[in-house]
Amino acid sequence: MSLSHLDEKGRARMVDVAAKDESERFARAEGAIRMSADTYAMVERNSGPKGDVLSTAELAGVMGAKSTSQLIPLCHPIRLDHVQVKAELDSDLPGVRVETCAKAVGRTGVEMEALTAASVALLTVYDMTKAAGHGMEIGQIRLLEKTGGSKGAWRRSGDANQPDKKTETLR
Repeated sequence: MSLSHLDEKGRARMVDVAAKDESERFARAEGAIRMSADTYAMVERNSGPKGDVLSTAELAGVMGAKSTSQLIPLCHPIRLDHVQVKAELDSDLPGVRVETCAKAVGRTGVEMEALTAASVALLTVYDMTKAAGHGMEIGQIRLLEKTGGSKGAWRRSGDANQPDKKTETLR
């Protein structure tokens, strides 16, 4: 398998997508941030010094998705039709879990936009709560599924011990 972002000499290049057909593109991603029980309680009470952590993180995630091509070298600017970010408390971590989705009609996928939305939302949680402690851990950022394009649909398998797999249909 070759990497599409490298030329014949191994130099980075932007992929030419002009000949690709437009199709509906969809991607869903997730991530989490672990924090101390005290920080978790502060977010739960909505009593942090910077305001409402969860809704601010959701807004930041949408803004991050819209800025992906400015942040990630060689990413194509994409006219997004829809971005959704959901940030929820998870007492099992303790912390916040984020799930994102991005949709567009275009010649290239929206996986990077969904992943960027998750990353920026989690970084926003960190920024808004760091006054309570810097020991938080951001992780588990991963693509859950994608549709559209020449490679078809893909969904992460439910069993962490099994390899990821392509699926023909997602819904």
